[in-house]
Amino acid sequence: MDQARPTEAERHASKMQKRKAVQDAEVAAKTVSEKGLLIIHTGPGKGKSTAAFGLALRALGRGMRVGVVQFIKGVWETGEAFAFERFGAQVTWRSMGEGFTWETQDRARDIAAASAAWSVVKEMMADESYGMLVLDELNIALRYDYLPLDEVVEALKNRRSNLHIVVTGRNAKPEMIEAADLVSEIGAVKHHFGAGVKAQSGIEF
Repeated sequence: MDQARPTEAERHASKMQKRKAVQDAEVAAKTVSEKGLLIIHTGPGKGKSTAAFGLALRALGRGMRVGVVQFIKGVWETGEAFAFERFGAQVTWRSMGEGFTWETQDRARDIAAASAAWSVVKEMMADESYGMLVLDELNIALRYDYLPLDEVVEALKNRRSNLHIVVTGRNAKPEMIEAADLVSEIGAVKHHFGAGVKAQSGIEF
């Protein structure tokens, strides 16, 4: 009698067959084969920019040209900037911030820097050679009203159909979230900074 009972391996195979049928049906129901996406990485946790650069690396591997514009960052030399230099003309990297807002302590200067960075973004958006743009810390610039939110959202919504745009930074505005195709919120569970560990080369920069 016991021999008639399905084995653990058979039960697993049956379960996975049913799971595959559900997954296959879900994939088959998708009708849009290609679409430029607006992707937002937000939340209090570490890794928003890191995830964006991972997408950029994937795009580069697929032969896309990638543009990176950093809105707040710009003081530190970072490992990712050095790494992407190796791709030559396939990557345009513009660090146009002047450091964190508490470092500059000059709102007019921060607004001017953000405006200059946004002008570069618009030029890149109009350049059809780019397949992906990473707008690093744009959410921070919008949070502090350094840029007109309505103008930014409208421009991103009206991007050309084959352009992917990845936006990073905490506290994404509701209007940005509404306009996005994909939003990931990275949470903060534990951070070595809280245990007294300083920012390290290869981890933070």
